[in-house]
Amino acid sequence: MARKKLTAPRINSFECPSDKTQAFLWDSEVPGLAVRATAGKKVYIYQSRLNGASLRLTIGDVNVWAIEEFRGTNGIVARPGARQEARRLQASIDQVRDPREVKAEVTAADEGKRATTKRQAVTFNEAWQAYLIERRPHWGELHYLDHLKLSQAGGEPRKRLRAIVKTTAGPLAELMPMKLSNVTPEFILAWAKRESPKRPARVRLAVRLLKAFLRWCSDEKAYTGLVNPDAASTKKVREIAGTAKIKNDNIQREQLFTWFEHVQKIPNQTISVYLQCLLLTGARRGEIGTLKWEDINFQWRGLNMKDKARGRREVPLTPYVAHLIAGLPKRNEWVFSSTTSKSGRLAEPSIAHRRACAAAGLVLTLHGLKRSYASLCEWLDIPGGISAQIQGHAPQGVREQNYVRRPLDLLRVHADKIEAWILEQAGIEFDASVKPGSLRVVGGSATN
Repeated sequence: MARKKLTAPRINSFECPSDKTQAFLWDSEVPGLAVRATAGKKVYIYQSRLNGASLRLTIGDVNVWAIEEFRGTNGIVARPGARQEARRLQASIDQVRDPREVKAEVTAADEGKRATTKRQAVTFNEAWQAYLIERRPHWGELHYLDHLKLSQAGGEPRKRLRAIVKTTAGPLAELMPMKLSNVTPEFILAWAKRESPKRPARVRLAVRLLKAFLRWCSDEKAYTGLVNPDAASTKKVREIAGTAKIKNDNIQREQLFTWFEHVQKIPNQTISVYLQCLLLTGARRGEIGTLKWEDINFQWRGLNMKDKARGRREVPLTPYVAHLIAGLPKRNEWVFSSTTSKSGRLAEPSIAHRRACAAAGLVLTLHGLKRSYASLCEWLDIPGGISAQIQGHAPQGVREQNYVRRPLDLLRVHADKIEAWILEQAGIEFDASVKPGSLRVVGGSATN
């Protein structure tokens, strides 16, 4: 096997004979180093013996590797050298170590370092988006929207009343571009101090969502160890965020007449009916707002609505509520439809309600209507378990949870009684025997 000192000209002129599948040009400087030529390709190879067995390794293409290492003026290797690589391979063999195994170990170590570096570079937003995707099937729509609103960057144009305004960045927007590993208890404490004075209620909600998110991260393999799961649960953060005050807004018995009078004057019929149904059913705003026509059974007087805890619940369709709903236009699948909202259903009834309440001299939120229903039931000595079941509250006590099962017709007896009493206090005369849709009562007067 003739050996010659490998040089660039020799390598360039070396070709594989047409009658052979491969040919070798062996180096005289480093035994075992050679150029292997096949049809249209030349590579450096190194051949040696390990534990008595022949070992041939490919170093690389001659167009990538130089015969001798070439460094630039800055000292950085511009082209690796085949002779230097051959010597390194032989050094490994001298230590009775297979260079292929050594390479695999180095590759694995490099990949581990890259994975660690990549993991350390994960941003809060990347983990947050993965969290939303993984948890969304377990959440209600409003809970999911809370996560989106609290983390939105802001600056998006939005039509409000008759003006175009830009959305405000959510309390959590500041965290989105940060590295997840930088979300420390110290940072969250400083963040809470900055945000709480401006919007305390939103910050309290943001802290609750943040706690759940950090606990989720601690259980996810991709993020374990990057954050402290209790970073948002420190005593100082709780003190700064504060606790929500118990709200007491509700309609008193003597205020029912005034409230109905002004709510029935709202120009938008859908909003007017929606608000009256909200009070007369004691339901949550989202439960009434997402009612579809298929959820209403006029024949058996039932409403199948979404339930915060149980998914769905069946409640009585009282006579006056049935008349109000029957008079609404059927534009689409939604009972409380809208011609302007993207979803096709009523999106924001709060503005009209606040105006009506202001005209009536009342201060009342939409959730205050649900509180009003529960409070007004006390005037009639309605069993607490019945009004709670109608409103979708979780059963309290062992007996309610495990033994009491009230059918719809039993609930209907009490629901009709509650509605009739509220209408009486509001001064609304209504004939409950009239078929829904044939008569609509507005402001105490009946119209066809």
